[in-house]
Amino acid sequence: MKTIEIDDDLYQFIASQTQQIGESASDILRRLLIVSLTEAQAPAVPAAKNVTKTPVEESSKPVAQAAKPVVEKTATSAAPADKSGSVFDFISPQDLSAEQSVVGRFLFILSALSRAHRGDFAQVLEIKGRNRLYFGQSESSLLEAGSSTNPKPIPNTDFWVITNSNTTRKKMMLTEVATKLGYSSAEVERIRDLL
Repeated sequence: MKTIEIDDDLYQFIASQTQQIGESASDILRRLLIVSLTEAQAPAVPAAKNVTKTPVEESSKPVAQAAKPVVEKTATSAAPADKSGSVFDFISPQDLSAEQSVVGRFLFILSALSRAHRGDFAQVLEIKGRNRLYFGQSESSLLEAGSSTNPKPIPNTDFWVITNSNTTRKKMMLTEVATKLGYSSAEVERIRDLL
């Protein structure tokens, strides 16, 4: 294994080319180089803007563990509102890190899941605990279903969620939501770990 240093913008480009969970930088570059050799054209690499160096180790740092950057919305990365997309198209590491609290990140991730799955997100209403509702269409529905639920609206949706549960319970709720929306077990784990 060799270690190389690359510019931040080049690393972001490589990360944006991820096609599978756990795909390493080496795998991505190999795929891109083989494609470019067969098509006789190199992939378009953004011009260097930031000259700080980032060390990359091929096999020990899979690129897919970091959420795909979504700073620029393009026709290929933005999911249409009427079709299901991937939540990873709606979550950037910068936006996620801006959320200081667990509750803030929890609501942010749920909002991203809602944007990625507009037509299917109502399935969250089926997710319930043994003695109380986790999701509702109003604050009052969650307040009536249990005491000290501390319901909060999921941003940019018509749904509410309880927020007084511990982090482990919030991770379990994210796991159930992602599973209902059809994510693979590896993707579900990745979503849960964003919290």
